[in-house]
Amino acid sequence: MNLLSAENLSKNYADRWLFRELNFGLQQGQRVALVGINGSGKTTLLRILAGLEPPDTGEVSVRKDIRVSFLGQQPVFDESLNVEQTIFASQNDTLAAIRDYEHVVNDPNHSSSDLQRVMELMDTYNAWDYDAQVKQILGRLGILGDLLERPVNKLSGGQRKRVALARVLIEEPDVLILDEPTNHLDLATIEWLENRLASPSLTLLMVTHDRYFLDKVANEIVELDQGRVHRYQGNYSYFVEKKAEREQMETVEVEKARNLLRKELEWMRRQPQARGTKQKARIDAFYETQEKAKGRIKGPEMELSVKTTRQGGKIIEVEHLHKQFGGKVVLDDFSYVFKKKDRIGLIGPNGAGKSTLLNMLTGKLTPDSGVVDAGQTTVFGYYTQTELEFDPNQRVIDIVKEVAEVVEMADGSQVTASQFLQHFQFPPAQQYTLVSKLSGGEKRRLQLLRVLIKNPNFLILDEPTNDLDIITLNILEDFLLNFQGCLIIVSHDRYFMDALVEQVFALEPGGKIRQFPGNYTDYREWQKDQDAETAARPPKATASAAPVAVPPTPAAPAAAKRKATFAEKKEYETLEKELEQLETLKQQLIEKLNSGTGTHQELADWAAQLKRTDHDLDTKGERWLELAEFV
Repeated sequence: MNLLSAENLSKNYADRWLFRELNFGLQQGQRVALVGINGSGKTTLLRILAGLEPPDTGEVSVRKDIRVSFLGQQPVFDESLNVEQTIFASQNDTLAAIRDYEHVVNDPNHSSSDLQRVMELMDTYNAWDYDAQVKQILGRLGILGDLLERPVNKLSGGQRKRVALARVLIEEPDVLILDEPTNHLDLATIEWLENRLASPSLTLLMVTHDRYFLDKVANEIVELDQGRVHRYQGNYSYFVEKKAEREQMETVEVEKARNLLRKELEWMRRQPQARGTKQKARIDAFYETQEKAKGRIKGPEMELSVKTTRQGGKIIEVEHLHKQFGGKVVLDDFSYVFKKKDRIGLIGPNGAGKSTLLNMLTGKLTPDSGVVDAGQTTVFGYYTQTELEFDPNQRVIDIVKEVAEVVEMADGSQVTASQFLQHFQFPPAQQYTLVSKLSGGEKRRLQLLRVLIKNPNFLILDEPTNDLDIITLNILEDFLLNFQGCLIIVSHDRYFMDALVEQVFALEPGGKIRQFPGNYTDYREWQKDQDAETAARPPKATASAAPVAVPPTPAAPAAAKRKATFAEKKEYETLEKELEQLETLKQQLIEKLNSGTGTHQELADWAAQLKRTDHDLDTKGERWLELAEFV
């Protein structure tokens, strides 16, 4: 049965229809992910379904006694309340009992009569188990101690999002509507949240760009495309496959409609103007064909690979960096020499110091001690979490032309600012829209595009996936896979990290940074192995325990072979695969050079690539031999 349903919904925004006569239903136990490009109307649809915004036409109905809770991208609170009051503001007797109990218990001057009263209320509403769940939610989201007493108008954007998420989870509604729930959460919290939301009893509608989260939580994907909804029963991979099939079929239908329209247009023109003399059925069919012919045909996609500024031998050398704020050390004795084509994922809990490190690398922040020495040819491209600043009268294309009228691609060709915008899902008609009328995701996409066209050779992306749609993320991933410079990514999107990074810098307590070869999933697997080893280790004997006679252990021989670490085993396996691929590539290049079929330029390119391949084989081969000694 449908807990929530919508019929004939239409909404017009900024002189265009987001959707018209749209129908939608959400049944008990469904966990639906709503996807679509930025600006397609996903957030507007969620707000209408949650009853926070009226449609232009149509209606939304919710079954009697069904409670719906909504989490928006920019949570709205009563700014006069503190965090605790905000979280427990729901008109729910059980929550009220928990709120009173927690308030009394945390008051060091509480009276015994007050304690007795709130304990009786907890008994009355069977709230003890619920209280344990509430504490788990608050603990996982880091809403503890003094933060509960802080006014909500003093919270950061990330803290506001976590408070809003805690509130909707604690309310335990019948239907949960979430707009980008993983934004501003660290990776460990996202993994906890996806396990909580994957419950078979939960009814959920969400917008998310996190593809691992989507796969784990959703059991159905609904795409909002050009004002219509398309349903897919399955995971993200199934959606991608079926979406491609649907677009191919639609392209064929549009081409057929356009061919037919040309013939029918001639017939319409030949006939007398009076409608009565024409065949009514054929006239109706003509207008139907005309509407179909207006459909979008997906053309060939441009490969996005902008030219990078030449990079010298020295990129950035970091020596003994130290930084602390007050008594908290966020970075302690960090040293690293960046190498060409480094692809690093920077991870750690919120507040661990990720942005601090990035700001020191780019010279925006001075370390307390230590040196950051950047090479003369290093050109930074830094995408931050701060929002795009613009003049309200500026149009989309003006924002890009401020940086460059023409963009040089990696192959030497040039594209105009307008063509570059098209690749980032800004069609010509939208390029002259005022920036103030763009959605939040569209503004972030425009901000990202401005960073990429500056031809950086050292790219730093701080949470680039926030508010971006999945289609844009795929475009961005393709670009970054072809990027020839250094890359540092801070992201809570595990799919994005796994696809792009080859090394992880994990910020640990005390300001230490663990350098781990591999992607995020490799690191998490290693971490789980470490946790399992720690748990299996026998507890250390206490000082009061009776001494046990232990036979003397013979000294280990000096040349004892050490065992490889988990990270070294992973590196060894990766190198084996890479060496095989390089050998195959080398053979292919030799065959091309011997064939004599290429142009002069192609022969030169193949020879240069063969030289690079030989160098990679030597370098990686030496490392593989080193690791083979103890793997």
